[in-house]
Order: sequence, then C-alpha cells, then structure tokens
Amino acid sequence: MESFYSNGKLLISAEYLVLNGAEALALPSKFGQSLSVESISEPLLTWQSYNNNNECWLEATFKDIHGTLQPEIENDLTLRLASILNAAKTLNPEFLKPELGLAIKTYLDFPTNWGLGTSSTLINNIASWANINPFTLLERTFGGSGYDIACASNNTPITYRLNGKSPIVKSVNFHPNFSDCIYFVHLNKKQNSRDGIAHFKANTSDHSEAIKAVNSITSELITCDNLDRFNGLVEAHEAIIANIIQLKPVKQLLFHDFTGSIKSLGAWGGDFVMVTSHEDPTSYFKDKGYHTILPYKDMIL
Repeated sequence: MESFYSNGKLLISAEYLVLNGAEALALPSKFGQSLSVESISEPLLTWQSYNNNNECWLEATFKDIHGTLQPEIENDLTLRLASILNAAKTLNPEFLKPELGLAIKTYLDFPTNWGLGTSSTLINNIASWANINPFTLLERTFGGSGYDIACASNNTPITYRLNGKSPIVKSVNFHPNFSDCIYFVHLNKKQNSRDGIAHFKANTSDHSEAIKAVNSITSELITCDNLDRFNGLVEAHEAIIANIIQLKPVKQLLFHDFTGSIKSLGAWGGDFVMVTSHEDPTSYFKDKGYHTILPYKDMIL
C-alpha cells in the first residue's frame, strides 16, 4: 500500500494580491488530508473519501475507456474527480497504467467547512502519487495562486510569491514570542475562494503601490516581536485590502467592540480569521455564536 499526506494551510498576508505577485506569509496547519492506494483484483478504480468523523462522503467507481477515466455514476463530484485524475494522466502518461485495479481512500482530519484546503491537499496528494508537478496540476484543475500547494508539502511557515507563473517558496522562521496571544476563529461558514478571486480580478486598477505596502507588512510580520506593533500591521493590511475589494474589514463588520485585532485569512467573508488578544477571547466569541476557537499552538505546525 502507498500512502501520501498533505498539510492544510492559512494565508496570513497578501490575500488577493498574491495573485499579482505580492509576497505572502502562509502557515501550514496541523490538520491535513491523507490518501492511500491499494491493489484490488477488479479492473476498476474505486474511490472513497472520508471526513474527520470517519464518515464516507464520496464513493465512486471509475473505468478506463480508451485511456480516459470515466465514473460509473456521473455527478458534479465524480466528474470533478475524474477531471483531476485525467489531468494527472495527461501530465504523466504512465500514471494508472497498464490497467486499473486500485482502491483509493482519502481521509480528512478537519471539518470540510473549515476551509483549510480540502482541494489543495487532494491535488497535492494526487500529484505526489502520479509523480507530477502539483502546481501544474492545480493550474489545469482548480486554478489559484498555489500558496496552498506550497503549504501542503512544507512543514514550516513560508513566504510565497509568483514570478510570472513560477512560484517562489521560502521557509521562514515565524514563531512570534506572543504566539500564545494568537487565536484562529471560524466564522461558521465556508467561503468559495474562486468567487473571491473572480471579484478581485474584476477590479482592474493598478495595485502596484498596494503590493509594495503589503510586501513591507509581510516582511515586518515575520520579524515582529511586539504584539501591539503586530496589531498595527494587521490593521494596516486590513485597510489596504478593504480599499481594493470594497468590503468592510471583518472586525468592523462583526466584532467592532473587540479590544484586540482581527484579520481575515484568504478570501474575505468566511472560514477562519486570525485574532490577537492579551486575554483568552473564547468567551467573547462564544457569546456571539462562534464556537470554533483554536489557539496558535493547536492550529499551526
């Protein structure tokens, strides 16, 4: 049996602007997804995907018809999965040859609505299995900047930048001495990153000055050793992105009476936010109906 594992991710800085070449700070999470491959006697590819409660949420069987995988039962999920596997076959013609006879199982260790990378961890695992470039597979399937793919295969914080279409990934030493004051709060809904990207791309303004400012903030966030200064950087970053995408920062929208700082992570409007607070903010958020609150040490590798 072969097995593969990929880390989930959180984008701390340069959301949206990372698509235009800004340097982002991204953190791999302690949560991710595994994929196992076992041989079976039938000339088929069977697939089962399990959530973090070990419940099977996707079951499919594929046949090879003239070199193309086709699901026995067609729906949005099975057709999407077939398109990913067929893209992998195109990138490596030796993948899944000579004949099928495989049972694939995937296991998430985080809830699907957390937005930590259900798709990116799958893409990276399939790319590892197929021995192909995961960034190329991403480009041919879901699209996006690729920072999530970089997190999937890195076990340390990274900076991520696109030079044209080429990703530049660097490991960085990001372990704030105030990490016990950093929390991640789930907003009770999942944001579709593709919708957020489309909204951003519809704004054709020149973002060069914003990219310079965000690059500077990213650099300072990595080396910052003072929580109040870190909060100031977070708030400056929120203001820059709010101005570009014409949305209110999440603190102004939902948590205006909170005494610490709050930053959206990735596409605005859902998934996790990063919260900084000198005191444990759990009761504040639970009182407002947000019950998934993870301290830094429980979320980040």
